[in-house]
Amino acid sequence: VTLNNNFYFAGEKVPTEIFDVRERLDRELLVNSYWHSATVQNIKLSNRFFPTIERILNENGIPDDFKYLAVAESGLRNVTSSAGAKGFWQFLKSTGKEYDMIIDHEIDERYHLEKATVAACKYLKQSKEKFGSWTAAAAAYNAGNYGVSRRFKEQNVQDYYDLLLGEETGRYVFRIIALK
Repeated sequence: VTLNNNFYFAGEKVPTEIFDVRERLDRELLVNSYWHSATVQNIKLSNRFFPTIERILNENGIPDDFKYLAVAESGLRNVTSSAGAKGFWQFLKSTGKEYDMIIDHEIDERYHLEKATVAACKYLKQSKEKFGSWTAAAAAYNAGNYGVSRRFKEQNVQDYYDLLLGEETGRYVFRIIALK
């Protein structure tokens, strides 16, 4: 995989001229390039689910690149994580309810592609307003608004690419870009 081109996420340039950023993106590109079975399955499922996700993202003013966040979260499958997050967008029960999804003993709208995508759009818009960038909003989807906000404050930085994050969140945005 060559990194000779400029990379963008949600219209924001990825600063690959920064060595660490370049190395982190390179790692995720390599991981995704050589994970053939998952890549083929993701491509197959994207043909089925992206049209619905793209429409809802567009209707809500969310950049198209966020469809790859759903790939990173769930592989475009209605799955349950070990933490109890469910659906394509991997909402915890409390977060799902916070974003107006019905979750009870009969109904769980985290598994409803359209309703969960609308909820994800609301979350991402709030995060973008809070942090000022779509890249930080994507990181906050993984680590939570509080977690990312705390890291910005503790480290006294303004840009996502200057943040030191834990292993999972530190790789998260780069994984989305590599999936794109």
